[in-house]
Amino acid sequence: MSDPSSSDTPLRTTFKIRLNGNTLAIATVGQAYQFLTNYNSMEWMEYRSLHEDAVAALEGAADNAMLAVQATNAVRALFVSARLL
Repeated sequence: MSDPSSSDTPLRTTFKIRLNGNTLAIATVGQAYQFLTNYNSMEWMEYRSLHEDAVAALEGAADNAMLAVQATNAVRALFVSARLL
């Protein structure tokens, strides 16, 4: 398995989210994986199931670019639920 945090596999869209007053663009599997895994697990506790699904989908997409659509959809579902989009 390749390292998901260093994956350059593009997501199907670029997510632009506002965090602490700054706009953050997330365009690759690696960027999304780093964003989702660098925050304290308590921050994602409310969205635990969606967070786990998104991380698993990103790990799959890091190994197989054909899974980028599913990873994008999983990240989108999490971001929408967390009101980041």
